[in-house]
Amino acid sequence: MQSLTDYLIGTGGWAYFKVPNKTSLKAYSKVFNFVEVNYTFYEYPDNQLVEKWRRIVSNDFTFAVRCHQDLTHRIGLKPVDEAYHVLSRMVTYCNILDSTFLVLETPASYVINHNEAKKVRDLFSSFSFRGVNLVWEIRAPVTKEALELMRDFNMIECVDLSIKTPSVESDILYSRLFGKGKHNIYQFADDELLTIDHEVESINPRIAALSYHGIKMNMDAARYMQYRKNRAFVPITAFTGVDSARAVLFEDAEFPLSKSELIENQGWKVIDLTLDKRVHLAECLANIPDKTYNSVDEVAEALEEII
Repeated sequence: MQSLTDYLIGTGGWAYFKVPNKTSLKAYSKVFNFVEVNYTFYEYPDNQLVEKWRRIVSNDFTFAVRCHQDLTHRIGLKPVDEAYHVLSRMVTYCNILDSTFLVLETPASYVINHNEAKKVRDLFSSFSFRGVNLVWEIRAPVTKEALELMRDFNMIECVDLSIKTPSVESDILYSRLFGKGKHNIYQFADDELLTIDHEVESINPRIAALSYHGIKMNMDAARYMQYRKNRAFVPITAFTGVDSARAVLFEDAEFPLSKSELIENQGWKVIDLTLDKRVHLAECLANIPDKTYNSVDEVAEALEEII
């Protein structure tokens, strides 16, 4: 049975989507139907620029606005004049972009205890969001006070669906997908994209907004989008097996490297093990001899015995 979920698939920002002779956002919008605006986390663009973003894309393209870090990382979610000013600007951006998603990302140091929850409650209850949905990614441990806030204000709990599922029920699922690597250094293998897909289907939301992040985010999002269309994964490289490993190592590997350094620095990448299977390079590197390698050719020779 065909899913009734409306899938919004994209990445965190469009600046790294490069196509010759085309603006990045225009080219990006021809591939994806959704983007999370990173720019508004760092800067306050003037309204004319935001209006231009809306004009560049088609009417059915969806934006999510990432809330400026002034509110989430400096001021905090408390009812002070500056907080209302930041929220007002963010909601204005949402309205210009016809966006119903304002994404709050609070840092690991910001724990919602009883006292903080009261401040958040006072702030949100005294501000009009004008139809914009609050999406909240809490990077600190999620407390019962935080869960109560999200339920009381009909907020969307944002989680990395490749790692956990939301605790707050909603007919909208919003996931910022980083994976299991360090920081943004990661790429999703076939089985991980399948896990994400199964989680979405088991939740069965009305809308699933999936924002991929990290070094290979454009490829990750495109591969998942193609899987949704064709139920098959497109290759990562033009090769399979050892030749695929060679291709990804040639991207940026600098030698000499020990086996442990290879796994740490290169193992997060995905290779085409066969035409039908893509895995993390670390799975293969784990079985090569424990020594120092001086070139891609040396690593490839060792992998010949494994793959």
